[in-house]
Amino acid sequence: MNRPTATVLPRPGPLLGDYPMRRDTPRAPWAGWWPRVAVVRPDPGPRLAAVRTQQARWAALSELEFHAHLRRLRGRLARDGFGGAHRVRALGCVAAVAQRVLGRNPYDSQLRCAEALLDDQLAEMATGEGKTLAAALAAAVAALAGVPVHVMTANDYLAARDAAQLGHLYAALGLRTGVVLGGTAPDERRAAYACDLTYATAREIAFDHLRDRAHLTAQGSALQRCAARLAGDAPPPLLLRGLCMAIVDEADSLLVDEATMPLVLAETQDDPGHRAACFQALVLARRLLPGEHVQLDAERLSVGWTDAGAEHLEAMAEGLGGAWLNRRHRQDLVGAALVALHGLVRDRHYLVREARVELLDAVTGRAAPGRVWARGLQTLVELKEGCPVTPPTRTSAQTSYQRFFLRYLRLSGISGTLAECRAELWAVYGRRTVAVPLRCPSQRVLHAPRVFATGRARAEAVPARVQALLAEGRPVLVGVDSVAEAQALSGLLQAAGIDHQVLDAQHDADEAATVAMAGQAGTVTVATRMAGRGTDIELGADVAARGGLHVLCCQDNPSARLDRQLVGRAARQGDPGSAEVWHALDASIWQSAGPSVGLLRRRQPDEHGALHVPAALVSAWTRRLQGQHQEQGMRQRRRLLEQDRTWQTPLESTQLHA
Repeated sequence: MNRPTATVLPRPGPLLGDYPMRRDTPRAPWAGWWPRVAVVRPDPGPRLAAVRTQQARWAALSELEFHAHLRRLRGRLARDGFGGAHRVRALGCVAAVAQRVLGRNPYDSQLRCAEALLDDQLAEMATGEGKTLAAALAAAVAALAGVPVHVMTANDYLAARDAAQLGHLYAALGLRTGVVLGGTAPDERRAAYACDLTYATAREIAFDHLRDRAHLTAQGSALQRCAARLAGDAPPPLLLRGLCMAIVDEADSLLVDEATMPLVLAETQDDPGHRAACFQALVLARRLLPGEHVQLDAERLSVGWTDAGAEHLEAMAEGLGGAWLNRRHRQDLVGAALVALHGLVRDRHYLVREARVELLDAVTGRAAPGRVWARGLQTLVELKEGCPVTPPTRTSAQTSYQRFFLRYLRLSGISGTLAECRAELWAVYGRRTVAVPLRCPSQRVLHAPRVFATGRARAEAVPARVQALLAEGRPVLVGVDSVAEAQALSGLLQAAGIDHQVLDAQHDADEAATVAMAGQAGTVTVATRMAGRGTDIELGADVAARGGLHVLCCQDNPSARLDRQLVGRAARQGDPGSAEVWHALDASIWQSAGPSVGLLRRRQPDEHGALHVPAALVSAWTRRLQGQHQEQGMRQRRRLLEQDRTWQTPLESTQLHA
């Protein structure tokens, strides 16, 4: 019998060393601009039938026979890799164990998704189709071949949940599972990474990689490290075993939305003058008048100085001496203070919780512990809010998610919304997007989009719409952009006597439980962007017969992909459901259209406050504006990646500090 061609697997050993990873990140294959890449649909063919045949054979084995066959399979996978016939047999084995241990027979769509992940592709799989088990199937096959696998989840809760739920599956295959959370100690991290599979957020793994890099730099060259080991003065072992293989859940969020976010490993340093300078800057900023002395761009959080403002600031700073006599220094620091005072809004850009300022992620709406503003802005906001000041830091190592993921020898991911960014994913990461077919035909009903003159008018129309849906016995999920909007809408619902739950950055402790209950009859849930992502919404008794979950999107998203993330909450796994999108003309994305939006404002509102604009026209405007914003975002990420490669430093004003 012909043996499959041997493949060099990404694992520690003589060929790739103790810490396998890509040494030089490949350059994006841009040919002037983004290539046109079609979404690939997996061909079921005879391969799926072969996997099912193998699953039946594994299921028929006795326990002794199973373990004997498993040992032989692991040896072949370690020798030849997990391609060809070995993959078919391994997938059949894992599927049989999943059915026996978890009581869940993987769907055909999950097996197809696992195949795509093992081929280093990105799989688009709709919400509720079983992405967690699909990723586990692929991770188990790779781990059986001896490849250390990192499975990256959206947050610590999901990492702990998935590791606990799937640990029995992996244990039945003879695999060890580790989990790394935010508070995990270094020795426990090292032990978790030594397991066959490790569940963690991308942030935790990226920072542990930065720590390893910093330790290697401090230890000198490879020859010096070898000499230290021979002398019995070996340093502590590194945390990771390299960057061998990663399976990224919610891949679009990390590979696109947060791709250029700098990850900075920082050390605190003592700088008594820093707090005093920031305090002085706030005092001076409060004496300046926006519009007269400065032009503040609230969208870009930037400041432009007028001649009168520059002269007034120079006169005020004259008596301070020192660095304040430097024109650029005083304008930069006082400009940052103006942004802190007038540009950054509490509950929209950040929270104050337990006397600490926590940034809000612009994409997810969640609090981002450990993330801070750079160039003194963090200190200025803390002084503005009367919070203890975070000590200034010194950078010891840094990277970005783009550079970090490109270091992996094998990279794949899964999400419900990848099609819109498939060209960028191919250009940057060299990964094709595979669309996994739905297990059951979708029954989602999309209502016509509506547009309102202002966000306030839109919010005021929500209670009446919710009451009409509740009268039908249906649950309702309302999506908003920010914590502030969630609180304002909550007040309107409360005034209308509508019981509801609010899911935002201030109520994220019970996020999964709140989302899981959002499908019960008569339940109303208000959620910020992407809150609860990763947790299924299951319909309660008799809800399907009443029309299922209704999603009301009151978000002004710059991308159609973000709209689909929320709308995809309704009608999962063939259940009935419906969704509609409401727009507000005073949102930033509509304001970017310029004076032409005024044509829409001239339309008369109906009895609910919505403007009389044909649905086809609203959809056309939305596609145009979102397309423009998506193209601008791609251009910016492309430019930052090229600069990052050139200068080896991220160019962003926000940083993640470990």
